[in-house]
Amino acid sequence: MQQFNQYKSVYFIGIGGIGMSALARYFNQNGLSVGGYDKTPSPLTQQLALEGCLIHFDDLGEEIPDTFKDKQSTLIVYTPAIKQLDEMTFFKNGGFTLLKRAEVLGMLTRQSKGLCVAGTHGKTTTSSMLAFILDQSTWKCNAFLGGIATNFQSNLVLSKQSSYTVIEADEFDRSFLHLSPFASIITSADPDHLDIYGTPEQFKEGFRQFAMKLDPKGICLQKEGLNLPTLGTSYTYAIESESADFSVFNIQWIDGFLCGDVRLKNTWWRNVEFGLPGIHNAENALACLGLLYELGMDESQIRSGLKNFLGVKRRFEYIIRTEKLVYIDDYAHHPQEINALISSIRQLYPEKKITGIFQPHLFSRTKDFVEGFAKELSELDELILLPIYPAREEPIQGVSSEWLLSMCKNVQKSIKRPSEVLPYLSHYSDGILLTIGAGDIDRIVPSLKELLTINLAD
Repeated sequence: MQQFNQYKSVYFIGIGGIGMSALARYFNQNGLSVGGYDKTPSPLTQQLALEGCLIHFDDLGEEIPDTFKDKQSTLIVYTPAIKQLDEMTFFKNGGFTLLKRAEVLGMLTRQSKGLCVAGTHGKTTTSSMLAFILDQSTWKCNAFLGGIATNFQSNLVLSKQSSYTVIEADEFDRSFLHLSPFASIITSADPDHLDIYGTPEQFKEGFRQFAMKLDPKGICLQKEGLNLPTLGTSYTYAIESESADFSVFNIQWIDGFLCGDVRLKNTWWRNVEFGLPGIHNAENALACLGLLYELGMDESQIRSGLKNFLGVKRRFEYIIRTEKLVYIDDYAHHPQEINALISSIRQLYPEKKITGIFQPHLFSRTKDFVEGFAKELSELDELILLPIYPAREEPIQGVSSEWLLSMCKNVQKSIKRPSEVLPYLSHYSDGILLTIGAGDIDRIVPSLKELLTINLAD
């Protein structure tokens, strides 16, 4: 906290975001006055209010609470996702210190040993897993996560005695280039956010720059094949690879969970248990295992943490899990993530019909990757598409869920508004049901769970 000693209060513009709310909690629990604006109420803003944060949902302009009007003692933290706001204008004109969330996280990595997890896919699960293993060990950690980790029921982990800080390194708006990692994991660099980067080549260049931010004495674990140069020591990991430094072989499904034999360079750990289903999660676990092994954590603490990790809310999250019906909610919003989700479901439940409800996220992403989305969504037995969630964007001519649906090859496929989903599934009680997407599709999850529970009881 020493870099923030001059401040008595912190004001967040976009306080309800998953990453912003973790920072808000951090400052609140360290005794500063915390408040802010967000567009709409959510469970996260409700929780922050219960913890004492002052939150509102109207653009107050100059009429913000008096607690946050002193430019000398108030730090303003904002998200680039919010473009126009009278409050922002007030703070800018008033000479306040304004920092992006990533800049604040960057300051925290420079006053601790930052363990930064980057990647187009897998970074939330991997960073949460890394934080849990550390928290369960004698090492402990602080952590700022991009999802609600089930073990913590939070996106924030605090430890006064630990020198480690786990941070999910977000590539959006090149935010991760503000970080100074002591060690890093890079899970993937498949092109995304082309509205920001322009081309796939520029996107990969962003990851190359992030990899070069590593401390020269530090360690980078990167997925084999990325070939990103670093200033420190770099190791590779991959599933069933003879050439990677870290790999896992003989993967078996036991009661819906994975275990396998892990090769750590020239050493073997037999029958390592992974707490989560899905081949992609075994790979995420391998990255955490490799990094902590190189940092010097003992085998028993690593094994215990991996086995007991319960996952992250909205990442392969079981909502209902019975022999007859399984309902899983997942944040997947890129073709490769959808591929990992559906292929894992096929391996777990080869005989079951899979119905997926997908909400595309962003017009630009849908436009850039429409062929990939169509290919992966066509692997579902039935596809239900919701309208595109626009987030920060205006519509793009010709880009719609109808356009995407026309390219999908499913025999059973349809478009539904969110309000039409429950009536359509009013008698659904057998098979695998998935809700997929990064927008507000999660808002139908509680009602869908209630409906399906009633259906199963009938």
